[in-house]
Amino acid sequence: MNILALDTSSRAASCAILRDGALAGEFFVNIGLTHSQTAMPIVEKLLKQTATAPGDIDVFAVTTGPGSFTGLRIGISAVKGMAMAMGKPCAGVSTLEVLAAGARLFRGYICPAMDARRSQVYTATFENTAEGLHRICGDEAISIEALGKELAGLSSPVLLVGDGAALCFETLGEPAHLCLAPERFLHQRASSVGIIAQKMVRDGKLVSAADLAPAYLRLPQAERERLESAHDNSQ
Repeated sequence: MNILALDTSSRAASCAILRDGALAGEFFVNIGLTHSQTAMPIVEKLLKQTATAPGDIDVFAVTTGPGSFTGLRIGISAVKGMAMAMGKPCAGVSTLEVLAAGARLFRGYICPAMDARRSQVYTATFENTAEGLHRICGDEAISIEALGKELAGLSSPVLLVGDGAALCFETLGEPAHLCLAPERFLHQRASSVGIIAQKMVRDGKLVSAADLAPAYLRLPQAERERLESAHDNSQ
């Protein structure tokens, strides 16, 4: 089985191809260009470098959120277009689960934290044991202060990953039970998207290209500002 995985949920972009469970190739770019400039070029280059024809792909996988609203739309639109053209199913993967999976060598609690601005983060908590990665709570958008209270109840060391990890670590005062992951674990990777998609194939959790949709967790900034303006004008 060939799985093409794509991530455009934050500043970096990456794509990967997994062939029968093995990583055939992966591209990762974090150079400040918009995903509309980088996503499809790296996908096309990866297909060429791995001698994979678009029709050889059995499943198209992509992060569906949370993350950058624009980035998510670009990645999901790209995958929907390819999957529809090839008549193949899709796997929509949680960005936070991808971050946790990327740090699966760590034994204990893993807390992905993506910067959601306004002192908030997109987050979830996972526990990684010898039996594998287990989700403790669902994806949510909360304040860093609220996250600190949630993590205070965990007895084991907690590894912070994601582009909001350093901000959380500094804001919460570097408590003893929190660990900040090294730089290479702060970004989500398409290879982890593909690994999770493999499990979704086994569990029968694939969707059609038409049903693939983003999971934003909160309203886009423009909509939030419109509602805030309407509320202020009503006062």
